[in-house]
Amino acid sequence: MDVILKPDRQRSLERRHPWIFSGAVAKISGAPGAGEIVTIKSADGKFLAYAGWSPKSQIVARVWSFNETDRIDAAFLRARLQASIARRAALLQSGVSNAVRLVHAESDGLPGLIVDRYADVLAVQMLTAGIECWRDTVVEALREMTSCAAIFERSDAEVRELEGLAPQIGAMFGTVPAEPVRIQEHGVDYLVDVVLGQKTGFYLDQRDNRRRVMDLASDKKVLNAFCYTGGFSIGALRAGARSVLSIDSSESALVLAQKNVLLNGFSEDQATWWEGDVFQALRTLRDKAEHFDLIVLDPPKFAPTASHVEKATRAYKDINLLALKLLTTDGLLVTFSCSGGVNADLFQKIVAGAAVDAKVDAQILARLGASSDHPASVHFPEGEYLKGLILKKL
Repeated sequence: MDVILKPDRQRSLERRHPWIFSGAVAKISGAPGAGEIVTIKSADGKFLAYAGWSPKSQIVARVWSFNETDRIDAAFLRARLQASIARRAALLQSGVSNAVRLVHAESDGLPGLIVDRYADVLAVQMLTAGIECWRDTVVEALREMTSCAAIFERSDAEVRELEGLAPQIGAMFGTVPAEPVRIQEHGVDYLVDVVLGQKTGFYLDQRDNRRRVMDLASDKKVLNAFCYTGGFSIGALRAGARSVLSIDSSESALVLAQKNVLLNGFSEDQATWWEGDVFQALRTLRDKAEHFDLIVLDPPKFAPTASHVEKATRAYKDINLLALKLLTTDGLLVTFSCSGGVNADLFQKIVAGAAVDAKVDAQILARLGASSDHPASVHFPEGEYLKGLILKKL
């Protein structure tokens, strides 16, 4: 079935951007069902792409291929999966970690599919109507290509609802261990709850940045805000931090974080955990005139879309302002945004505004992004969602 675009609405596809929005569609031949393969054509009938149809989403189609000679079938999907997994082989073989993202959706040519490997357990998210249609093919291929012990589905992200799909959580293959999965990264052990944890259980995109924090943390008094299960905290302890205070609003995350401390041979008194609202906790620390040598801010997604940017801007500015006030002179702030609606330029402007309001000067020592198994296609800037800065307070 053909989807004909309005005049001059084909330009993004000609630049190989993989999304087609509903407002760009002029007419549709037939009545394609959710996930069905459609042919995208320009107003003058020129072939543009093959895509998966998603009638309930504003993004009504996501491109599978820009090549007219391709046939979108099980063999095509398997080849894409194999190529994506092969691109991560060197990372797994390097010994840096036994936890890696194997498939990163559009950036790997597999829109809506996320596959994270934690030791011998795979955590999978199927987030679009297009990939949902290939569920059995994907599971069978992943079993063959990874020799994993279990595959667990975590298709519970909000984007799935926008696709008109119900959440799906549960075993797709094998038996997922009742206890959290143990992984290793940079010589540090972590427990990952693939069943109930955030996203697929752990923030693999921060792997390289956890290494950076380890390099900075020796003999430092460290604050880790929005700490989740203590990824940055345990790394800082391993690197020889004098003390680490970690704050998060999730009781279950902090319970697992404390287990991670013991798992790595540290005593409970080497780390302090604070369950509560991070914004209020930072204000309380400010009022108590506390100061830290190294602060990590890794908040949740404040602006998932452009419509949330104004509110998110205020939130990012608030936490960065407070953090800058809590830093010692020459202290380091490692600050992140994972919001797709906030690009790197805007994030830097927000942090600069926070420094102005805090009445401090700061230098950018480094710009940070996601680890290499979370690539961003050059044609798909939306895939470059994680951005960060290392600042030095002067």
